[in-house]
Amino acid sequence: MNKTIRAWINILLGCFILASGFVFFINPYNIVPGGVYGASIVLHNLFPSIQVGTFGYMFDIPLLILSVVLLGSKLGVRTIAAALTTPLIMNLLTTLVYPTREALEALDPTQLLGGTLDMSNHLMLTSIIGATVIGIGTGIVVRNQATTGGTDIVGMLLQKYAHIRFSNAILLADGTVVCFGLLVIGFGIGTADDVSQPSWHLSLYSLIAIFVTSRVIAYMINGAKNDKLIFVISDKHLEELRTYILRDLDRTGTYIKSSGVYTGEDKEMLFLVISYKEVTGLKLKIKEVDPTAFVVVTDAYDAFGEGWKELPSPNEVQPE
Repeated sequence: MNKTIRAWINILLGCFILASGFVFFINPYNIVPGGVYGASIVLHNLFPSIQVGTFGYMFDIPLLILSVVLLGSKLGVRTIAAALTTPLIMNLLTTLVYPTREALEALDPTQLLGGTLDMSNHLMLTSIIGATVIGIGTGIVVRNQATTGGTDIVGMLLQKYAHIRFSNAILLADGTVVCFGLLVIGFGIGTADDVSQPSWHLSLYSLIAIFVTSRVIAYMINGAKNDKLIFVISDKHLEELRTYILRDLDRTGTYIKSSGVYTGEDKEMLFLVISYKEVTGLKLKIKEVDPTAFVVVTDAYDAFGEGWKELPSPNEVQPE
């Protein structure tokens, strides 16, 4: 019960952080970071009286229904809650941080929180900060076995019916949204009354935001992935190295029977996974016990099992 309650609290927290990233750093500057809310920002430029979160509902609800009808997906309660909560929080925050209806419809950054958070002259900074905040919020939601819907569903539809790889389908969906933003915002369609607003370079900031968001989400879910895979081949048994690994590193490893291609002699190859911080100490110990040992150090993409992460469940979302 406590675990479930914590998961729900984390999902609500993630939705709040995600919505905050859009409201404070993305929406006021017409940056279009792909996805449902990127498309919603574009449509808000055409129909200012409708809030970005409301457009989010217009996309999310039909996509959730399509997921059930066309994909046969069994949508979890957490996913439905996250998909419906995020636009609501976004609308509420937007209403609270702008003093007038006119400022709200224009998403005027000079009036955001009384002008105290105006970053109009720092678009690169606001793109990176906004994308990072969005990535953190999305990562928290996904880590608690939920998604916010959106282009994930579009990607699955394209994968099933157009036979496009899921990662390419997501890229195609986000790219289409950015191009839509380039037409509407960059080239000024629908903003003829404000000649200072159209700016094609906003699409470049959008691409930066998409990249940063994807990296932060992956980091939030998978961590830094700095674990290292070590192979040690030696003519000796290396009992001192074994003791060092077990006692000093508090790790374990596996001996693999092998033989030299040139000599044909039997050897023992030691295989283990350690963190990147432990690599230097291990190499020094190997040199101490056998300076002629053959050592290979490479990246471990993921490590599961005792002392590492648990193997994922079938319903867990993996970002890459």
